[in-house]
Amino acid sequence: MFSRQETPFGRSWEEWTAKWWQWFLTIPIIEHPAYDKTGEKAGINQFDPNVWFIAGTTGGKAERAIFIPPGKAILFPVINVTTSYSENPSLKTIADLELFVNDQMNDIARKEVIIDGEQILVSEMYRVKSPEFQFSFPPDNIYGVQAGQTTGVGEGYWIFLRVLSPGKHTIKTAGACMSGRIQISVDIELTVSDRSF
Repeated sequence: MFSRQETPFGRSWEEWTAKWWQWFLTIPIIEHPAYDKTGEKAGINQFDPNVWFIAGTTGGKAERAIFIPPGKAILFPVINVTTSYSENPSLKTIADLELFVNDQMNDIARKEVIIDGEQILVSEMYRVKSPEFQFSFPPDNIYGVQAGQTTGVGEGYWIFLRVLSPGKHTIKTAGACMSGRIQISVDIELTVSDRSF
């Protein structure tokens, strides 16, 4: 893993999570990796030359088999939340957006990661709040809001892996809020391969 003090490929973790959110929020629901049951949509809009983004799930359990090309670092959330002016018109300032996501993350009681059979301690150090970011919701977006440009903020617990060796790896994540109303888990069989992308 990259340490929290590092700036992978010249960007802070905060900046990278903003880029992850911009990727995540601009994919139409029909193509969205978060709703993907198999892993076939994991490569949608993966344009960064250095980092591969992995989506979690918006609720419940997902099991996926995904392929990524060699030479890519990997950024993914254990559990996270975002909001924007489009989703919450009652929020009028960046401070309002930040307070909303902060309150949501303060309610998280479970955050677990196992990578290749090794349990990773997900401490508060890996709780990252993005700076504000601009993006454009597509038509038929995952939150069902009006398409168009807006401003968002995100916060969550994140894992940022260095480039993995070729071959098969496993990533298991799980998270829940204190009430148990939100429970998510994702099991990924990940293959690093130079197959055609």
